[in-house]
Amino acid sequence: MSRTEIATIGEFGLIRRLTEDIKLINESSKYGVGDDAAVLTYPSEKQVLVTTDLLMEGVHFDLIYVPLKHLGYKAAVVNFSDIYAMNGSPKQITVSLAISKRFSIEDIEEFYTGLRLACEQYQVDIVGGDTTSSLTGLAISITCIGEADKESIIYRNGAKETDLICVSGDLGAAYMGLQLLEREKSVFKGEKEVQPDFSGKEYLLERQLKPEARADIIKKLAEASIKPTAMMDISDGLSSELLHICTQSKVGCRIYEEHIPIDYQTAVMAEEFNMNLTTCALNGGEDYELLFTVPIADHEKISEMEGIKLIGHITKPEMGCALISRDGQEFELKAQGWNPLQEEKK
Repeated sequence: MSRTEIATIGEFGLIRRLTEDIKLINESSKYGVGDDAAVLTYPSEKQVLVTTDLLMEGVHFDLIYVPLKHLGYKAAVVNFSDIYAMNGSPKQITVSLAISKRFSIEDIEEFYTGLRLACEQYQVDIVGGDTTSSLTGLAISITCIGEADKESIIYRNGAKETDLICVSGDLGAAYMGLQLLEREKSVFKGEKEVQPDFSGKEYLLERQLKPEARADIIKKLAEASIKPTAMMDISDGLSSELLHICTQSKVGCRIYEEHIPIDYQTAVMAEEFNMNLTTCALNGGEDYELLFTVPIADHEKISEMEGIKLIGHITKPEMGCALISRDGQEFELKAQGWNPLQEEKK
């Protein structure tokens, strides 16, 4: 692959090259890349949702095993996931990059290929951003703008006693994918010719490298006329997110170990690593599944929905937050998910 230094075309040349053929698809995107600011317009009956994610090389991702195309896709999708978690629809993103001299124009184009693939998939417009130089590797800051009807927005603070606790998909797979990649990285350190064997573990890698936002679940809930009382996406781990909901809703909770959805590959991998499977599912993070609560009256409807698992219920605040193990023991739920300000994660 040829390598062209970014310095040969400069910042504006790079931006032009990355964005020159972008076509806007959303009605609310009036003017995108090319001026001092993007121009957006939203109908008065809509509320505007805004979320921002900052990803740092060496903290949030490791380019030894993360392809730039996958990184671009994931960087966009994790932002879309936050908008869906508010029961909204993502419409625009702005993309800012701090780039070190290690990266060529072709590298950044590869990143943008993944980013644009995600935007096409989820019908989101790229409307602006910035690029600058970095002395410490690659930094990615993405802001996503979305919309929702005022009465449709779901916050973290609406869970009520007796509400049912639900999650979409399965948990722990992204974390096990990360463990697998880290292991292969250390095994093959310095061995350029050796190819790691990932056969039979493709699902775990996909969950880590190419997560998807659960737009499909938001659509299903709307079609079934179910409005969750509280909702979040699972980025830092089920236990951390559930405690956020309980703290902000001023309630307690009980979740049941036997009901936590776990994929077969996740279970096999946890055994291989000699890790506690439930701990991985509770605290792994990066699943980008939806965690939400619904009124008990929706029990029958929610039980019949494919891709959603009922894992527990909301209680009085004085009962605290607990996990009920398979043998009926009660353990206090602790926020042991990833905290970017306390430890390093690769």
